[in-house]
Amino acid sequence: MIKEYIKSNKERFLEELFELLKIQSVSADSKFKNEVDKAADWLVNEFQKLELDKVEKIKTKGHPIVFAEKIINDTYPTILVYGHYDVQPADPYELWDSPPFEPTIKNNKIFARGACDDKGQMFMHLKAYEALKEVGDIQFNIKFMIEGEEECGSDSLEDFVINNREKLLADVIVISDTSIINNENPSITVGLRGLSYMEVELTGPNRDLHSGTYGGAVNNPINELCKMISSLKSDNGKVLIPGFYDNVENHNEDFRKEINKVPFDINEFKSHINIGDVFGEQGFSSVERIGTRPTLDVNGIWGGYINEGAKTVLPSKAYAKISMRLVPNQSSKEISNLFSNYLKQLCPKSCTIKVTEHHGGEPCVVNTNTSGYKAAFNAFKEIWKKEPVPTFDGGSIPIVALFKKELGLESILMGFGLDEDAIHSPNESYGLFNFYKGIETITSFYTNFSKDEK
Repeated sequence: MIKEYIKSNKERFLEELFELLKIQSVSADSKFKNEVDKAADWLVNEFQKLELDKVEKIKTKGHPIVFAEKIINDTYPTILVYGHYDVQPADPYELWDSPPFEPTIKNNKIFARGACDDKGQMFMHLKAYEALKEVGDIQFNIKFMIEGEEECGSDSLEDFVINNREKLLADVIVISDTSIINNENPSITVGLRGLSYMEVELTGPNRDLHSGTYGGAVNNPINELCKMISSLKSDNGKVLIPGFYDNVENHNEDFRKEINKVPFDINEFKSHINIGDVFGEQGFSSVERIGTRPTLDVNGIWGGYINEGAKTVLPSKAYAKISMRLVPNQSSKEISNLFSNYLKQLCPKSCTIKVTEHHGGEPCVVNTNTSGYKAAFNAFKEIWKKEPVPTFDGGSIPIVALFKKELGLESILMGFGLDEDAIHSPNESYGLFNFYKGIETITSFYTNFSKDEK
């Protein structure tokens, strides 16, 4: 019945998702503030259509949180769904094959910013609940908390969670904002890396200078920043910040063998992103480098004259944005401080430095010995006809560690994206197969969890 309902309504589901994808809800850029607000209003309307008892658009110091719930019976278990309606900036627009906020279907995939991360995946939960409401037997309570700041650090969410513990009372949290290995090998994410995201501003002279008149006598902050950045990692991929690895666990051989059992085709991995070879910390596989080892990467670097034509200046300033992905036992605050102190030590007297911490999040490992994980495992097994593999994801969802700390709840990371979906990149996509199969799997999870918890 559920499968038939999804099939008979799949065009409508897609049309509704396209409405959301057209909204340019870029949370990191203030010029899109009204669009972010518009996306929150759109969600409020959708939850009202589902006839939930309480639907709220909650103001925060940043972007709104949309909360909705349906309490059918106090004796039923309660499921809390978390997701986000904001998206990454679509820049550079010229690299998109089609406009990022004009969703289109090609090769059985939806192409649009937010198609996978996280509008498409979050929206599956609304449609799964709708399907059960119309043709199923709902024996659980449900709460939705959908935020608008995940892509810029979830700054408002921590205060909201701490101040609304009773509102968020639940038996399990489910999040669809991760990926599976591939469409033949489903998986459930059991580990997430943390994040420390920093910006560096290096200043040389008090203004841009003529590079002929001053070049050779005044230090160039771009040259110097490049040199400082090159001092952050060794040629074999090891981060060189003193103390960076102090709390990193060195896993035993049994654990490493288990991690590397995950189906991983290195040639397919390379071909998807068109690289000649992989690179990373020496002595570890690509699977380990992505999931269980910390790293550091420059996300952007700029300064001086970068427009068309020539302008021979010795620039006053140079900038870089740098992120560090962290693993269990590493603290984002501690790592941010180590990073800041190290760069300040490297800065020569000819320049001044300013280091800004934008946002961070803690790493998290999910307990697999719970009824929530069991329900997700059985849902995949039932719908995909194959047992899911536990995997460690290289990305970060800061709220997962916060939920565990403040609400005492484990999150089930039940995502359906693929590595090839190009999240955060031009031409982001989400497969139609994954969208519809995801809705079906989520309905099974809801049903299985409600049975197991009774």
